[in-house]
Amino acid sequence: MKALLLVAFGGAGGAILRWAVAGGIEWLVERSAHPAAAPGSRFPWGILTANLLGCLAIGLLYGLAETREWLTDATRWLLFVGFLGSFTTFSTFGWNTFELMREGHPGLAIANILASVVLGLLLVAAGYAIGR
Repeated sequence: MKALLLVAFGGAGGAILRWAVAGGIEWLVERSAHPAAAPGSRFPWGILTANLLGCLAIGLLYGLAETREWLTDATRWLLFVGFLGSFTTFSTFGWNTFELMREGHPGLAIANILASVVLGLLLVAAGYAIGR
């Protein structure tokens, strides 16, 4: 029961932060977008930002955990399974990429895949290095 509550609590926090980050970034992008931009062709900057921040956070936290020995089962459930599992939103990444392809924007879909995977891996490594 303890694990379930920790995952639920962490997941709620991660979902709320994902909503705030993604929504805030999308709001900023919309405000700065060119008025002639075609509807449906927007790059998913908000979800990309959440995914990249999540990648940095997981690398940083695992790096810290290895050098400071604070990673208990409870911490893992709360932070990694709950909070980051909810915050990083790779299922939303998949949907956004699929939608870009379906709407006839394969270049944006490929850009989203490359940016999420390549930059995500680089930020995991950076977070890990900083945490050590």
